[in-house]
Amino acid sequence: MIYDELKNLETYRHVKPGISVALDYLMKTDFSSVPNGKYELDGPSVYALVQRYKTKPLAESVWESHRKHIDVQFVFQGEERFGYVPLSKAPPVTQPYDEKSDAALYAAGTTTVPLKAGQFAVFFPQDIHAPCLAENDQPSDVVKVVVKVVV
Repeated sequence: MIYDELKNLETYRHVKPGISVALDYLMKTDFSSVPNGKYELDGPSVYALVQRYKTKPLAESVWESHRKHIDVQFVFQGEERFGYVPLSKAPPVTQPYDEKSDAALYAAGTTTVPLKAGQFAVFFPQDIHAPCLAENDQPSDVVKVVVKVVV
């Protein structure tokens, strides 16, 4: 997992070319006027999902991992928390890996981290994560962009 502020993106350009494409898009785009939806950035191998939603309580969290994609999650507006646990310390699997959805689901963890406007997190296949969580279980409005990068 990578957890940082967008202003430090130069540090991560070497990680994978698709991550560089994702970070460039996030840095250069004003998402206040971009409608919700899916946007291809580099054909089907790198695409963005622009989302507006209310965060949810920890009790409603979905803990997941992916095999085919890296998630670059960027909060443009608002604040949420995300859950994190390394795959090597995985809680019990509640839904085995499904190739179509590119996700395995897990029992809820307890470690959460704030993700505020201007910050991003990168989740690799070895990272179990739970996005969209409310601070102190108090829902709030968020504008977030998730860029999916093929592994």
